[in-house]
Amino acid sequence: MEARKVPLPVGYRQGVISAITVLLGFSLLFLRYWNFEADGGWTTISILATLLLALAIVLQLVALWRSLLPRDDDEPVYQVTLRWFLASIIALLAGVLLAGLTASHVFNL
Repeated sequence: MEARKVPLPVGYRQGVISAITVLLGFSLLFLRYWNFEADGGWTTISILATLLLALAIVLQLVALWRSLLPRDDDEPVYQVTLRWFLASIIALLAGVLLAGLTASHVFNL
């Protein structure tokens, strides 16, 4: 049985696409700074932060790709896209938090 197709209200897709691209831009710039311009050496925690940031970027790219597909105009598909985006936000927050804690030398590893 095929899922019921419910179109989204006008503007929902455009809003999520804008939100994804803003966070994607931030993520790419932060990763560039964190990996290439920040002072200090690599530690286990900083590598973990970098991996979380890279994961967030991949998840954001998947969410962006899904949001640009025509089938994302159906509510059930759109909700899955939002879950991908939420997962990317959680990974991004964890990565930035770890990066901040590492930069402030909370972890003396």
